[in-house]
Formats: sequence, structure tokens, C-alpha cells
Amino acid sequence: MQLLIEVLKAVVLGIVQGITEWLPISSTGHLILVNQVMPLSVFSDAAMNTEFINMFTVVIQLGSILAVLVLYFNELNPWASAKTAEQKKGTWQMWIKIVIAAVPAGLAGVLFDDMIDAYLYNATVVAIALIVYGVIFIVMENQNRKVTTRSIEGMSRKTAFGIGVFQMLALIPGTSRSGSTIIGATALGCSRSAAAKFSFFLAIPMMFGASAVKLIKTNVTWNAEAVIVLLTGTIVSFIVSVVVIRSFMKYIRRHSFKLFGVYRIVLGAIVLILVAMQILPNALA
Repeated sequence: MQLLIEVLKAVVLGIVQGITEWLPISSTGHLILVNQVMPLSVFSDAAMNTEFINMFTVVIQLGSILAVLVLYFNELNPWASAKTAEQKKGTWQMWIKIVIAAVPAGLAGVLFDDMIDAYLYNATVVAIALIVYGVIFIVMENQNRKVTTRSIEGMSRKTAFGIGVFQMLALIPGTSRSGSTIIGATALGCSRSAAAKFSFFLAIPMMFGASAVKLIKTNVTWNAEAVIVLLTGTIVSFIVSVVVIRSFMKYIRRHSFKLFGVYRIVLGAIVLILVAMQILPNALA
């Protein structure tokens, strides 16, 4: 019975991950907040359980990444037989841009991962980040931006690196990796669709890298229950991500990011109120 309860929790967390990873509203922020209301309890030892939760919130993102690989396999595959030599060259050029953009946050993550876990994983930081980014999205959409890049193919390596620098801000819980890259890309002249798609592709090395670091550094003593719970969350996040990615790309062709900005501000304000009333603990597991 206890395993079934934990699996059901993993299903809910997988749904939250699959929805929030691709929307600029912070998947990590939502996962750690949801875990406060419905905490995973795979291990009886509190320290081990906290270690598992911290690892789970990162590694579950692999399911979301698999969704990108499935949906955009042909576009991402430089060896696709249907592509011409010129198209294959263009795909390699795209991967070079992705690697360039991944470097800043990748290095920062390796250097500051422990510090971030120790000092920034709390409800107040998540709430402030939600609100600040929400305001930025609304201000950004109210400005008359000049779009200079409408596709990843037309994106320069300099722009890709600039987006990577913005992505470093995503190391702060509550900011959102997709939110940081989308804000950076649009600030550098990219269209909404180009910014979103590049954010999807950039997630591939970033999430694989973050998951690898967490798995290598984790002190979790693996058992059948832990494996089942982790796999459940990952599989569910994959299925939900496929639906969300398709829907999100259709949405931004006709709408702005203002709605996400408003949502972030409202959620951040609610979290701050709950912390102030001591209904939600500031320290996040």
C-alpha cells in the first residue's frame, strides 16, 4: 500500500514536471513546492529521503528531454538520410550553437551546485524568482521589440552564447530554465517561436548533464521502491511533455508570454503569504 501511495505521488509530480518544464513558469520551483504539500516518503531515514527528493526533482527531467528527442528527432539528427548535404551541415551548425549556449550554465552548475542546494532551495527564493521573472515577461511583451532572428538557422553563434549566459540565471530555483532562455533569446532579437524551440533543444545537454551530476553525487542507497518511483515519474513526465510541447508551440504563434507572467506573479505572492503565515515552511526538502 505504501509503495502504491508513493507511485501515485510520482505520477502527480511527473504531470507537474511535464507541464511546467516547457512553460516559462519553473518546473523545479513547482516540484519543490508540490513536494511540501505531498512529500515523497520512499525512505524511512529522513536524510536519505531528502537526498532522494533532491535527486528525483532533477533526474525526472530526463522524461521531458526524451519527449523533445522524439518530437524533433529528424530535425535534430544530422545523419538523417532524407536530408541533403547542405541540410546535414545546417544541423551540425545548430548543434554547435547548442553546445556553445550550454557551456556557461554547465560550468556554473558544476561549480555552484552544492552552494545552490544549501542556500537557495527555500520557498522565499522560489517566490521572489517567480515574481521577478513574471514582471520581466510582462514588461518585455509591452515593449516594441525588433525581431532580427526568426529561426535557429538564422541565429548567430554570438546570440547563442548570449542565450547561454542568460540560462545561468536558471540555476536559481523558481526562475525557470525555459524562462531564462526565452527572455534571453527575445532580448537578443529572436522571435517567440525561435526562442522557444532553441530553449527546447538547449535543454537536451543541460538536463542530461544536470541529471548525470545528481546521479553521480547522490548518496541514495537504491532499492526497488526508489527505482519504481523514479521511473514512474520519468515516464509520466515524458507522456505529458509530448502533449505540452505541441500545445505550447501552437499557443505562442498567436499569443504573447503575458499570461505566464501574470501566473508567476500570482503564484509567487501566494507562496510568500503562505510562508509568512507559517503554513508553508521556508526550508524546502
